[in-house]
Amino acid sequence: MDTPLSSCRIAAIGAGRLGVALSGALRAAGLGVEGPLQRGASAAGADVVLLCVPDAEIGSAARALDVATDAFVGHCSGATGIDVLAGHRAFSLHPLMTVTADGASFAGASCAVAGATADALAVAEALAGALGMTPTTIADEDRVAYHAAASMASNFLVTLEGAAERLAQTAGAPRALLVPLVRATVENWALAGPEHALTGPIARGDEATVQRQRDAVAQRTPELLDLFDAMTRATRDLAGRPVPAGAAS
Repeated sequence: MDTPLSSCRIAAIGAGRLGVALSGALRAAGLGVEGPLQRGASAAGADVVLLCVPDAEIGSAARALDVATDAFVGHCSGATGIDVLAGHRAFSLHPLMTVTADGASFAGASCAVAGATADALAVAEALAGALGMTPTTIADEDRVAYHAAASMASNFLVTLEGAAERLAQTAGAPRALLVPLVRATVENWALAGPEHALTGPIARGDEATVQRQRDAVAQRTPELLDLFDAMTRATRDLAGRPVPAGAAS
């Protein structure tokens, strides 16, 4: 890209959580950002357009644009390729960061990028850099697997901690009691990898305790028993522990 981002007119389309957060962060980085605009906006006159809309609406949002042929158009989907932006100088920018109703801090996060041309990829990388993110190129054929991994790492973790919280509540233990443990576990995983971060009765081969835990889950939160059994099997595999004879899970 010959023109620096600081000289470009950037339009963000999509006023959901991501659109609001990205627009604010780009503006705070000193870039000229219009928006977030409502879905269906034409973004007339923009040099760079960032589509922060649901995956199913990316194509229609791109077709609604009224921009010059040399404008760059990108989407923020993790699982969608850039072919959906055919006819534009296409790129994608997917911040690997959870965005809540309170917003998000993108600095320090990773960011999956792609571009139909070298110039388009440079735009995606420049946007990521302006936000303090580290860009990583993900090929179109790998995007769904990449996005599934991200969902497992973030969404499934929340689901699992929600289940742990429900069981802990039956013992009078609040969520706050678990928080330091969860934070330390994530840090250990980040530093040492899953095999070395794993602790607990399964890692030790203490199947008697595992069975007692299962009995407690079955008695107090039976709706979580299938999840407990599935996680027990997966954790045994990770620990390299054989399934004991007669084990219910």
